[in-house]
Amino acid sequence: MTDFIRFFIPIYFILFFTVSFLGVSLAVAKKIGKNPNVLPRDGSAYALIGSYFKIILAALFIYTMLPLLFPATVPIAFRIDILDRNPLKYIGITLMMLAFIFVVIAQIQMKNSWRIGIDNVMKTSLITSGLFQFSRNPIFLGMTVSLIGFSLTFPTIIAFFFSLIGSILMQIQIRLEEEHLLKQHGSVYLTYKKRVGRMLSLY
Repeated sequence: MTDFIRFFIPIYFILFFTVSFLGVSLAVAKKIGKNPNVLPRDGSAYALIGSYFKIILAALFIYTMLPLLFPATVPIAFRIDILDRNPLKYIGITLMMLAFIFVVIAQIQMKNSWRIGIDNVMKTSLITSGLFQFSRNPIFLGMTVSLIGFSLTFPTIIAFFFSLIGSILMQIQIRLEEEHLLKQHGSVYLTYKKRVGRMLSLY
């Protein structure tokens, strides 16, 4: 199990970042004629949040490569022994795989509305079908589940730190995007917001 996780973790995150960020962004950029990464680079508070988000993603990616490079030390550094159980690792792996599929499906369903950040220049369509019938933020939901799965598969204090900080930053981003969508789509978004939960609606 240990050897499998040693290779699974880095391969998973390489695929996740390549497909969900780079691949989808390139596909959308080709269709809309602009970079879908619209995170600001000015001195605003939102730009600061975007910078923190990039730093956390970069640090997370580096950390997930370390088990492959240093298999004897990284998996046991700051390990949470009570959670270091094979059944929990199997659950974590399952959550990570399902989350990856979930995120990719949601991105495909967003079509040309996919953005990294808030697009204040080009108006995007409000997507309410597919996975968006059950979650207003299925991509962030999938990313959160993926981080939870990572923490179970690789139970260290550092992994849980990434999960916590990542979840907090995503919740901030979600609320900023909600304000933007309300301004763009008005009562249509308000009706959608009342019908569908921020992360998940069970009905």
